[in-house]
Amino acid sequence: MDRGDFLVSLVAGGLAGVCVDLTLFPLDTVKTRLQSPQGLKKAGGFHGIYAGVPSAAIGSFPNAAAFFVTYEYTKAVLHTDASPYFAPIIHMMAASFGEVVACLIRVPAEVVKQRAQVSPSSSTLRILSQTVYEEGILGLYRGYKSTVLREIPFSLVQFPVWESLK
Repeated sequence: MDRGDFLVSLVAGGLAGVCVDLTLFPLDTVKTRLQSPQGLKKAGGFHGIYAGVPSAAIGSFPNAAAFFVTYEYTKAVLHTDASPYFAPIIHMMAASFGEVVACLIRVPAEVVKQRAQVSPSSSTLRILSQTVYEEGILGLYRGYKSTVLREIPFSLVQFPVWESLK
């Protein structure tokens, strides 16, 4: 992977992630509030539908960029001139590594975002500092393993199909 490919993956992946996350943010807020033990109405209803958007916006670009840079780099490293039958396996492995790396950024941003969505009166910075104060840095990684385990099967299917359709 040369420097040009790296920059393309970094910028294109990051911008695509920001576009998706900001566009779908209100739906994500409603979903999170519906899943809240408090219920939709007590968790804020449709008021403050953009609560937590700063953490999503800040985490979105590096999360998506980290995934695509890792994905493309792993593909380049694993690429062999062997049989094309190995290509789907390479794409599966690259996507899996991409998810593991991206979740290092995604999970802390999600923890803060979800807490802000169900507590719209608190600022993103206050929620971040309160989480770190009460739970330590590891509190930001609550759910990391389950998130990775949820994302990898999706990527195992999506990326070999995407690559074959390109």
